[in-house]
Amino acid sequence: MDSTSKEVPIIIIASLFFIIVAVGIIFLILVYQKKQLQYINEKAQMRIYFDNELYETQQEIQEQTLKNISQEIHDNIGQGLSLAKLNINTMDAQDTGGLQDKISASKHLITKAIQDLRALSKSLNTDYVTDLGLVRAVEYELEMIQKSGSYLVRFDVNGQLYRLDSKKELIIFRIVQEVLHNIIRHAEATAIEVLIVFDPKTFTVQVSDNGKGFDASQLGTKNYEGFGLGLRNMHNRARIIDAGFQITSTIGKGTTVIVSLEQKNETSKI
Repeated sequence: MDSTSKEVPIIIIASLFFIIVAVGIIFLILVYQKKQLQYINEKAQMRIYFDNELYETQQEIQEQTLKNISQEIHDNIGQGLSLAKLNINTMDAQDTGGLQDKISASKHLITKAIQDLRALSKSLNTDYVTDLGLVRAVEYELEMIQKSGSYLVRFDVNGQLYRLDSKKELIIFRIVQEVLHNIIRHAEATAIEVLIVFDPKTFTVQVSDNGKGFDASQLGTKNYEGFGLGLRNMHNRARIIDAGFQITSTIGKGTTVIVSLEQKNETSKI
């Protein structure tokens, strides 16, 4: 009886210990499952957010492209065809020397108009950034700006070219596009410089202007709160593709925007 009496507390204690251990294991499993579910939900939310941003980016690029096309047709193609029409209307069959000059000039104007229309037709494709590549798409934007005659434009590309993930290229292009149009709207600049660097470890785009600049002392605030919607959008879009986003500006000297993206074997050489 004494031996049995001694064994009962031991059995009870052992049973309680195993129960506590079992409860602890179940609790840890539940916590783990909860964290796993939370992680899956966060990933799903991030995917939805990314897809929404990507769709919005595509729509904005298309809208801006249509504006560029409208301006190009009005300012360049329309003007060139009008001059060609004027030459044709004023041709004099008796003036053989002048007639030949007008025919040559008209042919040149019409040929240029056809070339410009072909270039514009490519940009009507909603996937033209993917088709052309980021470099050519940025170059096209700068060509449109240069044609206005209001800016001295410089474009440099350094390093061995490679392609990024197509979705990341699209978002980076939209950031660059928005920076360029902010310069046009607000900077009062006369010169724009764009530098793209294809480094094996880091891809970088730098856009600079010589405009009026602004007070950049508050740019370190979280999410660029207090600044314009465009600036916050650029920052948020850089963040969703894990890209760095940096702005430096000096009043009276201009502004520089840098977008940098670390490479993680997601590239393909051109």
